[in-house]
Amino acid sequence: MSQHAALLKYLQAGGSLTPLQALEQFGCFALSQRMGELRREGWPIVSEIIRLSNGKRVAQYRLTEVDHA
Repeated sequence: MSQHAALLKYLQAGGSLTPLQALEQFGCFALSQRMGELRREGWPIVSEIIRLSNGKRVAQYRLTEVDHA
């Protein structure tokens, strides 16, 4: 399964991802670019800036709906 497909499947299952999680779980170094690809395909990807326990702020991505045709 491609990285693109694996990320989409994870998001469709209700998951959300930060760049570190994407790197650890999928070996994805460029999460913002992959999310941009999915957005251009029409997937309703949203991002939110969250604060981690160490105080750093990162983007977290998720689907706004999972019933994409």
